[in-house]
Amino acid sequence: MKKIKIFITLLLLSSLSITAQNKYTQTADKHFDKFEFVEAIAAYNKLVEKGQGDAYVYTKLAEANYNIFSTTEAEKWYAKALESSQDAEMMYKYSQMLKANGKYDASNQWMHKFAKANPKDDRAKAFLANQDYLPGILEGVQKYELESLGFNSEASDFGGTLKDGVLYFTSARNNARRTYGWNEEPFLDIYQVAVSEGDNAEAEPVKGSINTKYHEGLVTFSPDGNTMYFSRESFYDGVYEKIEDSKTKISVIHLFKATKSGDSWKNVKALPFNSASYSVKNPSLSVDGKTLYFASDMPGGFGKYDIYKATVNADGSFGDPENLGAKVNTEGQEMFPFISDNGTLYFSSNGHLGLGGLDVFYTTASGDVVNAGVPINSNSDDLAFTINEETGEGFVSSNREGGQGSDDIYAVKRLKPCNVLVTTTVVNNETDTPLAGVTVTIKDVKGQVLATETSNAEGKLSYTVPCENALLIAGSLEDFESNSIDFAGSKEETMELILPLDPIEKIIVEDRVVLNPILFDFDKSNITAQGAFELDKLVAVMKKYPEMVILAESHTDNRGSARYNEKLSSRRAQSTVQYVISKGIDASRITGVGKGESDLRVNCGSKCTEEEHQLNRRSEFIIVSGGPNQQ
Repeated sequence: MKKIKIFITLLLLSSLSITAQNKYTQTADKHFDKFEFVEAIAAYNKLVEKGQGDAYVYTKLAEANYNIFSTTEAEKWYAKALESSQDAEMMYKYSQMLKANGKYDASNQWMHKFAKANPKDDRAKAFLANQDYLPGILEGVQKYELESLGFNSEASDFGGTLKDGVLYFTSARNNARRTYGWNEEPFLDIYQVAVSEGDNAEAEPVKGSINTKYHEGLVTFSPDGNTMYFSRESFYDGVYEKIEDSKTKISVIHLFKATKSGDSWKNVKALPFNSASYSVKNPSLSVDGKTLYFASDMPGGFGKYDIYKATVNADGSFGDPENLGAKVNTEGQEMFPFISDNGTLYFSSNGHLGLGGLDVFYTTASGDVVNAGVPINSNSDDLAFTINEETGEGFVSSNREGGQGSDDIYAVKRLKPCNVLVTTTVVNNETDTPLAGVTVTIKDVKGQVLATETSNAEGKLSYTVPCENALLIAGSLEDFESNSIDFAGSKEETMELILPLDPIEKIIVEDRVVLNPILFDFDKSNITAQGAFELDKLVAVMKKYPEMVILAESHTDNRGSARYNEKLSSRRAQSTVQYVISKGIDASRITGVGKGESDLRVNCGSKCTEEEHQLNRRSEFIIVSGGPNQQ
């Protein structure tokens, strides 16, 4: 046994050596380790062209392209790497790239594989609990409109913090800076632009001691506008990690604050929860200035980056960072928090269910996390969302197609909700008089109950729904036949509907209670929602005439064997009886019998039309005694 174990171990080590770093990958690996992904991709591609590609090279190509959001290339190389790998995180990233490229079915297939490989992951649990989430995001009511801003450049521009009519954002447009190997763009600086100048506005770097030769990131302000919080690379503080056997220095990101002096910013100080071993970034200060939100990959979180908050004390000191918990944070990345003036938290995530890459989400009063939908979100990275809740105006950044640069800033305008006030009047269909006290149930097209209302003395009830929502409106009242009407939706501000109800006696015809066809699912005998709606009319009649005794006959068409049809009809008859009894009718007052195909209404042989089959496939309710037409 020991020899077998050693042999297996050697095999594993041998297979790993095939797909690990080697002398051929040294140059490419150095670029990758220094986050110089553009050059790393070129170097790995050369290896593939020389026939030296393997699972290791394919994985590096996939990861490098993923990091610069080159989705088509990332998809291609993840597919190659996964031919010989069962890495769950790689499966997740591959599904994200497929989704970013609009391949939703394939993305879902790989999410199933990811969930099977990593069933305890919250991302897997969320997907399995809501596998049909995409139509809700793609086809939901659009709540915003977007407009690209004229000051976007060909470089990366993102962020959008508005203070006193000035928009502050981050940009790589400063060609005087050295380039950053991650994407071959200049290092980032903080810029400002007067929004009142519109498309003619000229963006300029903020003045003072903010911008350096290192990266500077997003900003937020104290309520009085005199303190700025912002992100900066830790190189500024001489904090970095030197990679062993290499001249490469790796920084983290720190948070700083500065104070306003005239039209410039000075007195830059590091915040106390910066660390040499992790990053803190993307600051957002609450409207009262008492709570600072930020993203960090500090130990103890749920994923790569989590969102935290810390108290800002009156003396300028800070409380300990507090993780916002598992509802907000996932095993993926949560970044770019923004706390709005009404306390709603907006943030970007690639861990919650979205459209691929980073999507914008927000929290509800109950703490639930909701996707912001399109057009805020796209198949690309969507981030740094901010909004003034009162005006409905804000900003979002995205690297979606059609922009001027790798990231662009878009103006956001919340659309006025398109709602329609629907007023329904319930009337007696024989006398055209209004009916009070009618229970009216309002359902969506999927049968989900949206509301249950009662008509007033004038037979009216009103409710407001989104314009596009189609509804089923059903009414019921003792001594009347239940009825329903459809509402297809409307963009009119108001709509008037009439819901007629017939007196219950209308469905009593001679010695029968005549209902609409009781529909069953194929080869099933359970009562459907449609069947229940019709049978409730029978229950109403039997309650009005407490001496009435009913024989329920169930008939089938002539397809299938006679014995099969007899058994199926018997099951359906018994289900019908049990439903009526469950509504308070004594069991002695109703019996059921399955007639199968023995009593066809239309004897059409083997040439029956579908309509003739439907006539034969029926339920009949015979009044045995106690009816109004019987002595």
